[in-house]
Amino acid sequence: MMRKVAPRSLAGQAVTWLLVLVAVIVVAGSVLAAIDARVDADRAAREETTAVAVTLADAPSTAVALVGPNPTAVLQPVTEQVREATGIAFITIMNTAGTRYTHTTPALIGQRYLGTTTEALDGEVYTETYTGSLGPSIRTIAPVRATDGRIVGMVAAGITLDTLTESWLRQLPLIVAIALAALVTAGLGLLLIRRRLLRQTGGLAPEELRLMYEHHDAVLHAIREGLVVTEGGAPVLVNDEARRLLSDVPGVSGAEAPITLPDILAADDEPLVDAIYVEGGRTLMISRSPVAGQRDAAVVTIRDRTEMAEAMGELDSMTRFAEALRSQAHESANRLHTMIALIEMGRGAEAAEMATTELQLSQRLIDRMSEAVAEPALAALLLGKTAQAAERGIALTLTEESELNDDATQVLSAGEMITVVGNLIDNALDACDPDDPWVEVTVTGDAQRLQVVVADSGPGMDPELFARAQTRGWSTKAGGDAAGRGLGLALVAQVVARHDGTVTAENTYGSVVTVTVGAAGRDAGDNR
Repeated sequence: MMRKVAPRSLAGQAVTWLLVLVAVIVVAGSVLAAIDARVDADRAAREETTAVAVTLADAPSTAVALVGPNPTAVLQPVTEQVREATGIAFITIMNTAGTRYTHTTPALIGQRYLGTTTEALDGEVYTETYTGSLGPSIRTIAPVRATDGRIVGMVAAGITLDTLTESWLRQLPLIVAIALAALVTAGLGLLLIRRRLLRQTGGLAPEELRLMYEHHDAVLHAIREGLVVTEGGAPVLVNDEARRLLSDVPGVSGAEAPITLPDILAADDEPLVDAIYVEGGRTLMISRSPVAGQRDAAVVTIRDRTEMAEAMGELDSMTRFAEALRSQAHESANRLHTMIALIEMGRGAEAAEMATTELQLSQRLIDRMSEAVAEPALAALLLGKTAQAAERGIALTLTEESELNDDATQVLSAGEMITVVGNLIDNALDACDPDDPWVEVTVTGDAQRLQVVVADSGPGMDPELFARAQTRGWSTKAGGDAAGRGLGLALVAQVVARHDGTVTAENTYGSVVTVTVGAAGRDAGDNR
């Protein structure tokens, strides 16, 4: 059974290809350097032979010696001295017939010069590669002129190709050494690059990286939970669900443009677990986990809890309403037991008086609530809250200015009214001054506009705390962020925002919170 060969990592493949490319470049460069060295040597040889030949041909003593009785005796010592000083292979001075007067090999003196002389006899300096008595050589031949301009002879100087080859071969070790040094340096650099790539890619192969990217991208778009990866407070990855959930939050861009995150998401310095963020009509549950080993980086998950929060808010309001009714029933039961006891004691008149008094007080309160608040559910809530406040020793009153007719449900539904009024009263009951506990409620509204004003004897909140209480599950009590009551004002703000209303707070005769929804609602809120 053949073992499956593991695919090479991206780092290994990249470094291998780079090493092959560098090797090809270095080898090609070395070959070109060797060729260039040979070309330079040939060019230098041509220049040197031309300089020697022209210099000797232009020397007046050369022309004089050529027309003298014994040219060899005069010129041979001179040419040998010049040849030894310059290192060229031969210097031959000859007459116009090509008969040598000088040569490196004295035995060849008097013989005919092997090479082209036509150009020199025509008065030109000519360089060629020719095979002579010493073998192939690069040689230059120049004419020698007498004082009257006549050509009386020629000077040929040459360097053998064997000499050039030896000089060129002496340069090859240096070229090879430089090439090897370049390869070693490149290899070490590529090994460092490979180590870095291995760390950054986890040693995965290109196909594995492609599959991982495709799968992760598919997962990011498929999961029904918002996911945001941040670095330095800026998002570097945002999936579709996160864009959808954040699209309604003020300050957050739409689905196509880059997202600018609110502060709760942008902060990377601390973890966050299931924090509630209420803004723009949405209730979001947010968790943030800093990325280990990376500074100012975090993974943020976002879950939509808008419908659940609304249902929980309504359930909470109904639960409190039921608690208020139970409180009222408990108080009524106490009075009923008292009246029964009075009857059993034979004090029926006092029992009747007590029942009549309580009935009259309750009826007056019910009549007052029914006249001022036409919505039955809201009136019942106010009655229950009044009884609940009385149990706690708090005076809760509905002001004379209150007037809510049947058409107010066109602005807010009965459930939304219970959410708004119930949460505001609960907050006021918790926040009022224990030394002077009172809460005052004003509810006015018609088909166009609804306004709820709840005042209490508490210290109130400054604008910053009030704004924070509307945007997150928050409370002035210990553990407010996690407590259910922490959503109270945020749920009120969510209902109001859904209907383009306003929530304002001020400290005048007490801590006063005003909710305005409907026509001119925002203007009214701005003018408070």
